[in-house]
Amino acid sequence: MLIGLIAPPWLPVPPVRYGGIELVIDGLARGLVAAGHEVVLAAPAGSTCSVPQVPCLPPSVPERMGAAVLEIPYALSAYAALNEVDVIHDHTVSGPLCVRRPRRAPVVTTNHGPFNAELNPIYAEMSRQKVAVVAISKHQASTAQDVNIAAVIHHGIDVDDIPVGAGDGGYACTVGRMTPSKGIREAALVARKAGVPLRIAAKMREPQERQYFDDCVRPLLGGDIEYVGELNAAEKYQLMGGAFALLNPIQWPEPFGLVMIEALACGTPVLATACGSAPEIVTDGDTGFVRCEFSSLVGMLDRAHDLDRKRCRNRAVSRFGTGRMIADHLQLYDRLLECGPDALRQAQSATRSDRFLDGAVSNGKVIVHDRVPAPAVLRRPAIPARSRSATVPARPESVR
Repeated sequence: MLIGLIAPPWLPVPPVRYGGIELVIDGLARGLVAAGHEVVLAAPAGSTCSVPQVPCLPPSVPERMGAAVLEIPYALSAYAALNEVDVIHDHTVSGPLCVRRPRRAPVVTTNHGPFNAELNPIYAEMSRQKVAVVAISKHQASTAQDVNIAAVIHHGIDVDDIPVGAGDGGYACTVGRMTPSKGIREAALVARKAGVPLRIAAKMREPQERQYFDDCVRPLLGGDIEYVGELNAAEKYQLMGGAFALLNPIQWPEPFGLVMIEALACGTPVLATACGSAPEIVTDGDTGFVRCEFSSLVGMLDRAHDLDRKRCRNRAVSRFGTGRMIADHLQLYDRLLECGPDALRQAQSATRSDRFLDGAVSNGKVIVHDRVPAPAVLRRPAIPARSRSATVPARPESVR
């Protein structure tokens, strides 16, 4: 199968530091190639993902994130270059609505954000135009209105590339963006109330992020509460691996919490509020604790020491590895190629009966995959593309 992937124009693939969507796309691209398929990636110039890439796209523009006047021409160039692929999987917001109909290849899109008042009408229109919409958690899918969800596919990560930590650093950590929705302030309040050292790693580049830090987080720093900055992947995993728990008191219905599966891969239990996808990722009392109120996490910090870090790691391997994510996507691509638009009508009723959680069928308490992806059929790309060699950031000696 020849698969065209379109990344958003805002950050390189993979990201240098913060960028969960770009991290997932990088893993998807490399995983599809490892599974025997051919991939062409449309990503901002300068991306280092080690698959063939569409040439002559503009460099990333993080300061203009969300600007349709930049995303639409970028998407149009990407679709023009991917004219001969079998399937297009578009991760932009406006791209699927720029497709000139009719088109031979089915178009898949993943909503990495919420189905809220702003985005839901966009994805509803995509559904009407026979675009296969993928949700990234059951909770997110349940909030979609007039959107045919073709599949619910949890994100996956390269667990083998993440070192297992001993959790012997004597601190808890919280990782994310410096925004109210990520619960950075709440994490600091929980740690201070429990008398536990906390290390905060968070992206803080935008004016509103700095304002939130100055108003709500900086006053809580000092003593054992420390802000360590924005970390690259190696630094982040070192921080997580040394923590006895990840505090994740999110304050909004997050569609998927990538940081939670990264912590589990490090062997670190997760303490989270029961918002959005958190209950789908964290098994309460087994791989962490999930509570409705963030204040209830105070008493759980001491109990985090009793949780088995090996079980956390094993859960990340079995449920949130790249291999599972790749198999789920291939199952969807195959179904679309075999059934065309009929697959979307079948998927609509299937998701309502819990069919596509992680690409599997729920059968009581047993999760079984409902079909095995068809064998790969290799074809040479018939579109212009170039490869860029991947680079790996150096592992730091310590996390400051």
